[in-house]
Amino acid sequence: MRLAKFLAHAGVASRRAAEAIVREGRVAVAGEIVTDPARDVDGSEPVTVDGAPVAIADQRVVWMVHKPRGVVSTAKDTHGRPTVVAMVDEPGKRLYPVGRLDADTTGLILLTDDGDLANRLTHPRYEVPKTYVAHVGAFVDERELRRLREGVELEDGRTAPAQVRQLEVGVLQLTIHEGRKRQVRRMCAEIGHPVTELRRVAFGPLRLGDLGEGRVRRLSPAEVQRLRDAAAPPARAPG
Repeated sequence: MRLAKFLAHAGVASRRAAEAIVREGRVAVAGEIVTDPARDVDGSEPVTVDGAPVAIADQRVVWMVHKPRGVVSTAKDTHGRPTVVAMVDEPGKRLYPVGRLDADTTGLILLTDDGDLANRLTHPRYEVPKTYVAHVGAFVDERELRRLREGVELEDGRTAPAQVRQLEVGVLQLTIHEGRKRQVRRMCAEIGHPVTELRRVAFGPLRLGDLGEGRVRRLSPAEVQRLRDAAAPPARAPG
């Protein structure tokens, strides 16, 4: 997030007035005077104006979780199974999963206390992409890959086109924009290649990267803003 925008969100001044305050040399980031209003800040470094600390009040939080197999994507489970919410220690915040991964699927899932952002990230209208790596155990020929790319008929309707490539024999990477229950597993089964192992590796602009299985990390304000941008309402056509 740009420094001037950060100051505006923190209630210091309007965006234009905040830009002037920065240019006057009244703002420091991590103890160093900054005069460029476009300087990026992510909330991890202290920001002061005239020596007084400033922060964005009541900031919503988003956590990235690398969900292991056997953990359920709910806040509570009536059967006593471990949940993704229990993996994060965030006192004073009531977190909810953004969408779902079934118990046997591993990988990237987001937790947040921002209901509006969660709704936008999961609503089909906003077409936020989700990328999976699926092990199907056998070579998938071009005709079968084309079916996945063009959409396959499931019991709840035809799927939207997907981006699909074979990383190696029997291992597919699929990017979809929908969020139907067990969608990737059902798509692969429909073309005759049941999934034996499934992991989500990306959600919108975020990638799982080197976050180890069972590990969690809180997203920076800059990363949260990237998510908001990815889930922004579609632009209206002119006229």
